[in-house]
Amino acid sequence: MRIRSAIVLGLTAAFALTGCGSDQGAEEAEGPRGPAPKVAALGPFVGECGHVTDNEVRDLGGLGPIVQSYKNAVGCNWQGGGLGNSITFASYRGSPLEREKAWVTTHGRPPEPITVGGRTGFAALDPTGRICDLAVQLDDDFFEWSTSLSSSSDGSPCDRSRALAELTIERLG
Repeated sequence: MRIRSAIVLGLTAAFALTGCGSDQGAEEAEGPRGPAPKVAALGPFVGECGHVTDNEVRDLGGLGPIVQSYKNAVGCNWQGGGLGNSITFASYRGSPLEREKAWVTTHGRPPEPITVGGRTGFAALDPTGRICDLAVQLDDDFFEWSTSLSSSSDGSPCDRSRALAELTIERLG
């Protein structure tokens, strides 16, 4: 019985070692699965809420008194009192800007190319003229300011998002 166990164990080990050292396995790992994933380099630090203060958001965004806000590691949101206006900031590390372009496009907001502080991006205005998503590329990262106004008579949400994006670019760390 011992000899049989030793033979089975020896053959199992030989098969396992043969499979591990095979050149064919290495070729298969590169072929069908494609190249190794790219490691994204971190872009400039955009700080909490894009380095923009609550007062600047209130004034540049035309929110009036801010009645509610939330802030976390990747985004911030401010709600204006009684008007239904809101502004959101989001930062995306290692995420492709093209994915965000596709998202705004599916929501009826065609992206238009822009440049802010020498950085490329897009602005996407909805057909009602009330919502604008403005995103700016930072190496392998991007950030986005999104402004939502209760009425198109409140002015251009893209102008407001752009003013906030310009402050973010000026204050990059």
